[in-house]
Amino acid sequence: MPATDAELIQRARDLAPRIRERAAETERLRHPHDESIRDMIEAELIQMFVPRRFGGSEASLSTMLEVVEIISAACPSTGWIAAFYISHIIYVTKFPQAGQEELLGPKGYVLLPAAAAPDMAARKVDGGWIVSGRVSWGSGVAHADWVMMSGKAEDGMRSFVMPVDAVEVVDVWNYVGMGGTGSNDYIAREVFVPDHRTIARESLQDGSTEGSRLYDNPLMSIPFMVSAYCTIVPVLTGALVGALAASQDIVARRVRNFSGVVVRDQQMAHITLGEQEIATRIATDMARVIYGRAEQILHSRPFTVEDRLEMKGRVGWVSKHCRDSVNAMMAAAGASSFHESQPLQRIWRDLNMVCSHAFWDWDATRELTGRQHLGLALNHPLV
Repeated sequence: MPATDAELIQRARDLAPRIRERAAETERLRHPHDESIRDMIEAELIQMFVPRRFGGSEASLSTMLEVVEIISAACPSTGWIAAFYISHIIYVTKFPQAGQEELLGPKGYVLLPAAAAPDMAARKVDGGWIVSGRVSWGSGVAHADWVMMSGKAEDGMRSFVMPVDAVEVVDVWNYVGMGGTGSNDYIAREVFVPDHRTIARESLQDGSTEGSRLYDNPLMSIPFMVSAYCTIVPVLTGALVGALAASQDIVARRVRNFSGVVVRDQQMAHITLGEQEIATRIATDMARVIYGRAEQILHSRPFTVEDRLEMKGRVGWVSKHCRDSVNAMMAAAGASSFHESQPLQRIWRDLNMVCSHAFWDWDATRELTGRQHLGLALNHPLV
């Protein structure tokens, strides 16, 4: 029997302490911990969006928010990969029925990195395509069974899915933030992809496809960018929740050098901690506003540019707010908090890294919003 939404959230809470214990090791490994991936699969968290016809929970969008936020508070790198694996199940439901059955039929789920940047080329052959290209930022490739890449085909932009053993994984992931994601490159060289494992990028962007129309659930027709925004938001806010917990722990035990002053007894510490708590609450509240808006537009057609730009603006603001907030926490935490053993410095690096992502770049987002207000043409593709 598939897990209910409430059961999925509780299972995430139950797993969080174990994932938190593995966070430092996950960063040292430079990829998600095998046991954490196994735990999340066994708890059916990764499978939450798998359609019921394949044995999944077909959970609500808001359940993803709760689950990913909990996991990300324990380990942002693990939360990032969990969010990608969960949301990329929806990409599979947009492919033709034969592709869905091939990917989801054997195990009832798939572990799919899905790079969207146009970094490949494809030519048409009988029954399919020959695909070559290199993908960067391959989040999820460390435990993948399939991979997706996108780029220019003879008939326009397309996305293709192929088995992970058909590509070469290149170990390039040496980053000081989100170090435990293992987001390595992968390369396809003249890989044959049948027609049922490809989809036009325009269809993926818009949301509704031949495959998604097999389902009454509007979640399967979510537009690409709206899905991307929902994927990342709980990683940002969850990481900030984790940073707050680490900061609170520092305040509770810190004694200042030379003076011997107990920090928790100082008024300034109370003010600083109060501001941190308020900032974190605002971030998590805004995440729920974003998800609520996404739930609303799932039931409307078409998905307008205004819808997407509105969400981009909110996500960009949350990203900036989370980065500013964790930077303030780190600045107030004292020099010893920069030690490699301290969780706060790891989360600080993780958030600064992930908040630099092109999809929610704050400068581009502000400019787009201003241009839209003035009736000018939008000048950025990621809307």
